[in-house]
Amino acid sequence: MADWNPTLYTRFEDERTRPAAELLARVSLDAPRLVYDLGCGPGNSTALIAARYPDAAVIGLDTSPAMLESARARLPGLAFAQADAATWVPERAPDLIYANAVLQWLPDHATLLPRLFGLLASGGVLAVQMPDNLAEPSHRLMREVAASGPWAGAIGDPAVAGRLGRMLDPGGYYDLLAPLAAAVDVWRTAYHHPMQDAAAIVAWVTATGLRPFLDPLNPDQTAGFLAAYEAAIDTGYPRRSDGRRLLAFPRVFIMAKAP
Repeated sequence: MADWNPTLYTRFEDERTRPAAELLARVSLDAPRLVYDLGCGPGNSTALIAARYPDAAVIGLDTSPAMLESARARLPGLAFAQADAATWVPERAPDLIYANAVLQWLPDHATLLPRLFGLLASGGVLAVQMPDNLAEPSHRLMREVAASGPWAGAIGDPAVAGRLGRMLDPGGYYDLLAPLAAAVDVWRTAYHHPMQDAAAIVAWVTATGLRPFLDPLNPDQTAGFLAAYEAAIDTGYPRRSDGRRLLAFPRVFIMAKAP
């Protein structure tokens, strides 16, 4: 995919940071020495970690040069590096691996999550949060629009672009990690974000879930796709009593502690 756009991503930073803060609040470590923030993005989650654990070595990792540049500008006192969570191996075992809204982009969770868990130091914690919204209108309509217009050939299989089949249900994640861990906590929360209009919902997902659909398109195809998608969103998210739209956004949280 093309590189991420930090400016577009941070347009909804408060909403994106809320689950990151709630994930961190459940981490049961008092004084970790080494913490990695996988998929750190523009550093909003890394800032939370550094504030909670000021004595820890906190390192942010991301595949995006643009996101890393933004994170370094925001937090010049912290370390950031380019790395892929699918293959990353730390130089020494960390006390906390924190992965907020990143692992949903990667396949084969049945292998990935136990691998990451196995990298922890004794007593360490793997803390994961992933959007679980592929069945929501925002993402269902992406796939429907992708399959129904002149851009369909360029996008290919909407299920592939939409990352269908990558996520397990919460029980599946529990079953993966419970035999390995001293303790596992898995929960699912649905946020409901008031959005100004259909265009705001499109702007939100353009920075994230819509990217695999848009990357293969030329400018004319992109304009046509976005117009059709916004029209579908306008129908899929009716106006509420104050004229806004309510964007339901389910997320899965996983907390696993190493023996």
